[in-house]
Amino acid sequence: MKKLVFVLVLLLSSSFSFAQSKSKALLDEVSQKMNSYKTIYVEFKNTLVNLEEQIKQETKGVASLKGEKYSVNFLGTTTIFDGQKKYLILPEDEEVNITNPEDDDEITPDKVFSFYKEGYTYVWDIVQNIQGRKIQFVKLIPIASDSEMKYVLLGIDNKTKNIYKMIQVGKNGTNITITISKFKTNIPISDKIFEFNRSKYEAEGYLINDL
Repeated sequence: MKKLVFVLVLLLSSSFSFAQSKSKALLDEVSQKMNSYKTIYVEFKNTLVNLEEQIKQETKGVASLKGEKYSVNFLGTTTIFDGQKKYLILPEDEEVNITNPEDDDEITPDKVFSFYKEGYTYVWDIVQNIQGRKIQFVKLIPIASDSEMKYVLLGIDNKTKNIYKMIQVGKNGTNITITISKFKTNIPISDKIFEFNRSKYEAEGYLINDL
């Protein structure tokens, strides 16, 4: 009986190790391909759901990436990362918050292709056929017990090896799904969209917060 239990444990351990290895290999392939693009332009849909609070919000956004720089227009705000500082521009409040991105725990556009490399274990998940595309999901489970997320699901197009969907499942019952509706690479993107014109916003009466 003890031998049977030992064999079962060994098989389960080997199966888990293989799934981990296979998941990491796919994520590494995606990361390498994404990082090979000079520019990336993305249109996406963001869906926030909390069943307990009876909340469901769907919004659309646009993101442009060039190297480590990015600009995101979402929920009426603009977020710019110029390679050193992050600028959150809030037109409704006439306010700009300037922060150091190293202090952020969130999965920002510059981290989306590499965040999995530290702090997560991987699980090979389901394949879904979505509009004729086979989307392979990989589940990323935070190692830290104090993480606000239960897990993250990355949906990867089997053919293109591009990310199609990301689902963040929170411990507070809030799930955030980001679905890519348009994805273009290596197109001309002006460096100006990654620049923050401080004097312009000061002239318009914005409050500038260096946090």
